[in-house]
Amino acid sequence: MGEVKDKASTASIRVGVQKFGRFLSGMVMPNIGAFIAWGLITAMFIPTGWFPNAYLANLVDPSIKYLLPLLIGYTGGTMIHKQRGGVIGALMTMGVILGADIPMLLGAMICGPLAAWILKQFDNAVEGKIKSGFEMLVNNFSLGIIGAILTLISYSGIGPLIGGLTNGLTLGVEFLVNQNLIPLVNIIIEPAKILFLNNAINHGVLSPIALDEAARTGKSILFMLESNPGPGIGILLAYMFAGRGSAKQSAPGAAIIHFFGGIHEIYFPYILMKPKLILAVIAGGVTGTFTFSLFGAGLVSPPSPGSIIAYFIMAPKGGILQALSGVVTAAIVTFVVAVLMLKTSKKDDEDSEDLEQATSKLKEMKAAGAPAAAKEAVKDAGLQAVVDSTKSNNEVVKPVEDIHKIVFSCDAGMGSSAMGASILRKKMKAAGSEITVINTAISEIPDDADIVITHKSLTDRAKAKAPKAEHISIDNFLKSPEYEKLVDRFS
Repeated sequence: MGEVKDKASTASIRVGVQKFGRFLSGMVMPNIGAFIAWGLITAMFIPTGWFPNAYLANLVDPSIKYLLPLLIGYTGGTMIHKQRGGVIGALMTMGVILGADIPMLLGAMICGPLAAWILKQFDNAVEGKIKSGFEMLVNNFSLGIIGAILTLISYSGIGPLIGGLTNGLTLGVEFLVNQNLIPLVNIIIEPAKILFLNNAINHGVLSPIALDEAARTGKSILFMLESNPGPGIGILLAYMFAGRGSAKQSAPGAAIIHFFGGIHEIYFPYILMKPKLILAVIAGGVTGTFTFSLFGAGLVSPPSPGSIIAYFIMAPKGGILQALSGVVTAAIVTFVVAVLMLKTSKKDDEDSEDLEQATSKLKEMKAAGAPAAAKEAVKDAGLQAVVDSTKSNNEVVKPVEDIHKIVFSCDAGMGSSAMGASILRKKMKAAGSEITVINTAISEIPDDADIVITHKSLTDRAKAKAPKAEHISIDNFLKSPEYEKLVDRFS
């Protein structure tokens, strides 16, 4: 009983961390296009850029100091209290921008949601108590008065406080870089990525600090810590060379999507099938970051998605080879370590090959009313992961005639979910089905979703967002037996 409680507590903590990480990255990711635009302008027109131009370079400083923080503050506010929250979030963010002499990206991530939350509490308190005809007056003046007060507070107190905090973090990063200790950060980053915290780490934590550094020095190595495609391509190449069964067959396609498309989530299932491979990506990540540090590599803006193409585009003038160096060394080290692990653990590979077959068998046995026998059979086969995967599926199974929309959902709603939705959409169309297939972030699953498909580590969050939908958990967005089952179901 205690073990069950411990597992439930661990799952609850994991879901909580994912939600918080998703909230942080959710303020940045919708605005990534603006960050890329700023990065391109910076890379091209600053004095050390590809095409130095003093007139056009005037866009760089105002954009990083005003435009980007205001976008983050507004987005964070809308996440809490829709448009009213966005407006007051931008107001308080303006105060924190003017209260410090450095880019206030971190301040925007605090002030935007905070201001919106305060306004939301006021709106909830007066809801239903405003006399008819005075609603607009109260709404406008409440936002204006509360917004003015919060702007003054952020300008006078929060701005200098967060400015000092940001400077402290920047000095800490510079110390790690100068002491050649920055590669050790990958010991934390690589395992966290496999838990689908990659967007939270990259856009919620590293990017705000990196953008400040890039604004001062023209580049930052922090953009490369999480986004390095080297460890992922190393894992997939190892499966191509030393893998077995369906994992080996699907690895080439996954490698192309990961390396050139920048969708890192696609290699996570290959590690989850054999968790000790996390040591391979840690070794590769540490090696890659050490190489970046050794050659003074850096990028001018976030490479989103983390594609090798984005690395070339975001590299500063004269910095392409440096940016490529850590990718190559990370891939080589990850590949070598992963191949050794795959070659020396054949029995585990055979178990992984049978994972899909065992999952199907388990579901059939459960349907026949023999859960105990199914559990024992899975245990004997060493496939306890199948039990955990099946448990994550929702018991709701909707009739075919009631299903009109299938939603693929992932943490950010851009990478793995978009890929899965595209694959299933093509299969459905080929089968003559007119079912709508879309992809969204978990926080934006629509109310009319009939079936929600997520990676099994994210299913609990999806259930909380869409409790009335049928939920399907999968291990691999690139290839899953659930796709064919769905096609057969609607044929």
